[in-house]
Amino acid sequence: MNLHKTFSSPHGGGGPGVGPVCVAEHLVPFLPGHPFFGNSRNTVAAAPYGSAGILPITYGYICMMGTEGLTKATKMAILSANYLAACLKDTYGIVYSGATGYVGHEMILDCRYLHDEVGVSEADIAKRLMDYGYHAPTLSFPVHGTLMIEPTESESLAELDNFIDVMKSIWNEIQEVKNGEVAKDDNVLVNAPHPEYELVASEWNHSYSREKAAYPIESVRENKFWINVARVDDAFGDRNLVAKRI
Repeated sequence: MNLHKTFSSPHGGGGPGVGPVCVAEHLVPFLPGHPFFGNSRNTVAAAPYGSAGILPITYGYICMMGTEGLTKATKMAILSANYLAACLKDTYGIVYSGATGYVGHEMILDCRYLHDEVGVSEADIAKRLMDYGYHAPTLSFPVHGTLMIEPTESESLAELDNFIDVMKSIWNEIQEVKNGEVAKDDNVLVNAPHPEYELVASEWNHSYSREKAAYPIESVRENKFWINVARVDDAFGDRNLVAKRI
């Protein structure tokens, strides 16, 4: 059981999830053991060195919510995901949907074609979202070149609508690049995010305005989250570990 999201367990940095292994009694002899537990079949969680202290959070959440509450939360999570999918399918496009056209508790925006057609990648969109005050959703998983969004049951309609406005605003920025209105190598997407120290610097060497970089829509102006650093090369950092003595 993956206990993140609806079951309230932290999902740390995009994964992995955590949860107990649950089977019917006749399958107990086939459960994996581990030397740490004396090869016992009664391990607490799937990760033998994981923190069992996380699991009571979920247990408490389930007890407080009850059957009715958990059912409602699940329905709201599915409804929220389908609301986003319905509002964004005519721009980015949705990668997966069921036979009836609906998605599950998450929806996947298709950004794969943008790199070849426009020169904008899913990573550029993820970086630009930071300028709008959003931490990027799951990037390039489970499908490379996509953004997987899981609104859960906890987001209000106002928050969902604001996120839709943000994604549509970014879509318009992508179209500006596609239509040649802005340079492919100098636009708010490929240069995102824009930290405060760049925006207030005496020199500004971009073809677009500081205002466009910092305040693309009114809701950002009303509640701006300032980025601490400009763009970093995530992939390089992931592939090149640098040990630092403290």
